[in-house]
Amino acid sequence: MGIRIRRPRFVVKRWSAVAVWSWRMSVDNCAICRNHIMDHCLDCQAKHNKESQDITEQPGCTISWGACGHAFHLHCISTWLKTRRVCPLDNTQWDYRPDGL
Repeated sequence: MGIRIRRPRFVVKRWSAVAVWSWRMSVDNCAICRNHIMDHCLDCQAKHNKESQDITEQPGCTISWGACGHAFHLHCISTWLKTRRVCPLDNTQWDYRPDGL
């Protein structure tokens, strides 16, 4: 009996990896615009409609974290803070948390 050499069943010639990420947080939606926190806010969506470009080509909305631990789209919380200086969810004084943790 001779030695049998096993040939691979298939050969990978090309591989296109796809990765998905998301923030680790307990709240999935921006409480101001009600959009998913990983999606674009209403301002960015309106800008997209006005400029008629592919929204996937636009950079994502920046997420703004407060010292209280709540997160919102930066555009949404910036508009909110023009009239009220408190967190929309718990009415504590709004302070940005730079590290987002």
